[in-house]
Amino acid sequence: MIRAALLLAVLASPALPGTLEGRLVTFTVESWDQRDAPLLVARGRTVTVGDGVEFGLGPEGFTAGLDVVPVDVEIGPTRIELSYPDQIGRFFEAKFNGYVLRFETDCALFEKVTIDPAATTMPVTEVWAEVGALYINVSGLGYGPKMTLALDVEVADCPLS
Repeated sequence: MIRAALLLAVLASPALPGTLEGRLVTFTVESWDQRDAPLLVARGRTVTVGDGVEFGLGPEGFTAGLDVVPVDVEIGPTRIELSYPDQIGRFFEAKFNGYVLRFETDCALFEKVTIDPAATTMPVTEVWAEVGALYINVSGLGYGPKMTLALDVEVADCPLS
């Protein structure tokens, strides 16, 4: 009984201030030339940020000739890391073709986002934040098992919505 109460207390604990730990996040893949007319919006998955890999996306089936490239996403308290398990290829070119992480909050969650050049092997240059969302554009870039992207983030003290 005490063990169950402890588990419920841990599960009900709010996200820590200044961290992504404990926050609810939806990760999806989008491709568009015009934001209001997307070429692809993948199903996406929602999890609570904790230990280990949060997302291990695989192909979902072709939509308009596009499909999701397998990617592993690990989210830490102030870091997001992407890696590609097996395949080698090149991302479809569009104005935006990449990843969107939407955190459950109504405030500007990210104060600063920087690419860690020491831990990144992909030439990603376009990453931006909007309210509780983070956009990572990989349009036209190559991917493969040795490709990684590491982002360091400064997280605002945003309450959960």
